[in-house]
Amino acid sequence: VLFLQIVHILNMTSAKIVSFLLHPEESLHSLQNRIEFETGISTGNQELLLETGICLDPRKPASQCVIDGVRGWDSYMVYLFDKSKTVYDGPFASRSLSDCVNYIVQDSKIQLPIPQLRKVWAEAVHYVIGLKEDYSRLFQGQRAAMLSLLRYNANLIKMKNNMVSASQQLKAKLEFFHQSIRLDLERYSDQMAYGISSEKMLKAWKEMEEKASQCAQAEDIGYLDEQIMALHTEIVELQKSPYARRQGEVMESLEQRAIDLYKQLKTRPPDHAYSDSTDMVKIIVQTVQSQDRVLKELFGHLSKLLGCKQKIIDLLPEIEVALNNIKEADNSVMQMQGKRQREIWHLLKIACTQSSSRSLVSSSLEGTASTPAATWLPQSCSGNTAHPLSSLAAPEDGENFADMIRENVNYLELFSSILQEVRQEQNSMMVS
Repeated sequence: VLFLQIVHILNMTSAKIVSFLLHPEESLHSLQNRIEFETGISTGNQELLLETGICLDPRKPASQCVIDGVRGWDSYMVYLFDKSKTVYDGPFASRSLSDCVNYIVQDSKIQLPIPQLRKVWAEAVHYVIGLKEDYSRLFQGQRAAMLSLLRYNANLIKMKNNMVSASQQLKAKLEFFHQSIRLDLERYSDQMAYGISSEKMLKAWKEMEEKASQCAQAEDIGYLDEQIMALHTEIVELQKSPYARRQGEVMESLEQRAIDLYKQLKTRPPDHAYSDSTDMVKIIVQTVQSQDRVLKELFGHLSKLLGCKQKIIDLLPEIEVALNNIKEADNSVMQMQGKRQREIWHLLKIACTQSSSRSLVSSSLEGTASTPAATWLPQSCSGNTAHPLSSLAAPEDGENFADMIRENVNYLELFSSILQEVRQEQNSMMVS
């Protein structure tokens, strides 16, 4: 018996406790099936919380419900919530009276012998203590819901910070991209008249600028930020609410009064003495009324907690979508920036190739212009002395003339090949 593991489940939707004997190595899913059979709450809608607000891990065995502690395993409670409900219709009916207690409640002025009255009052005190403990357990369940809400809120804050950081990075990259592409377009327009031009590339750059403007929509997370801030304010107000703190002082006071009244009865001599139960019945009625009031406040506060939690659950996918949109826009901007830089370097390569080809052609033309002069001018020419025609066609001069022609032909072929390469590079750039 000492090694048995029993889990006590407090159903927060009905304020009733169900207990289960755990089988060795039983899975949590198996336990949830048994809970569904007892409570009618489907396994998909069950949320099992420990007192710390931690949800039970479905990957671990059901024995995680039982935690050894100072109070002992038998007093530890697991709190069951229905995910499909955010409004809990409390307060619930108080625990039922025993027959003898109900007897004195129906007629509080009836005279009973002291020995019999002691037994009845003992049960009455037990009933008052039970009412207070019922509230305490339900309050602990509300506290577990609050701690669970704060865990969800911490996750929401973390995701919000990631979203804001990603949005700010995207905004900075977009500003840099817009400034750089405007400068590139201005410089490109300045050199079109005397440099390199490509209508297709110019159109692509303008399309990049428009696409970057569309990417700016992803950084707009103001509507989500407003909802998150409103939720934070609501959660802070719930934490500050007096209903977030234990409201059982009146019930504890009535419990102590009932105990004191019973102690006074024990000191009375039992012989031939009778007494009524007016004072004890007043305590019972006041305790029931106090429990109704505090439970109504408790379940109203609990419904607000669960409503906030549901809002967070609904917001998390929206934040995830916003984060994905920001990442996609960021990648798109970086790809456009990289593509434009590659095109700029391609233009630079073409410009350098054209510059080198022009230098080569100009140098060859200068050599061509100087060579015929040196070849055709006679070496002995001076003053106005006339020379015979035969002196211009010497055999050696003819050979120099032929060499010059061959050299010019070689330069012409080289120049043609360079021009052809430049045209191919320009065509490939325009296609890309």
